[in-house]
Amino acid sequence: MATARKLEELEIWKLSREFCKLVYPITCREEFLKDYRFRNQLNDSSGSIMDNIAEGFERGGNNELVQFLSIARGSCGESRSQIYRAFDRGYLYQDELTQLVTLNEEISNKTGSFMNYLNNSPLRGIKFKDRR
Repeated sequence: MATARKLEELEIWKLSREFCKLVYPITCREEFLKDYRFRNQLNDSSGSIMDNIAEGFERGGNNELVQFLSIARGSCGESRSQIYRAFDRGYLYQDELTQLVTLNEEISNKTGSFMNYLNNSPLRGIKFKDRR
C-alpha cells in the first residue's frame, strides 16, 4: 500500500483537493451561473477526482485502489476537457486555463505513476496485512 497512512497525507489527494478549491469559485461567476448544467458538470468531475482517490484508498487493497485511481484519472481527463470548453466559451482567462490545466495534468501524471507503482508492488494492501 502507499506509504501514506492517512488519506490527508496522500499527495495526489491533496493536489486534487487543491484543484477543486480552484475550480469552485470560478464556477460561481455570473457566466457559469447562467450555464448551470455545465457548471455542475465541471464541479462534479473535479470532485470525482478526489472522491475516487479517497474511496480507493479507504478500501485498503491495492487492486481496488488501482481501479479507483483509474476512474479518478478518467475524471481528470473529463475535467480538463471541460476546462478547455469553459475557456472557449469565455468563462476563463488564459492564466486560469494555464493554472488549471497544469495542475490537472500533474494530478493525472502522478496518479498514473502511482498506479504503475501499485501494479508492480508485491504488497497487496493494508487489509491483507494480518491475513495468512
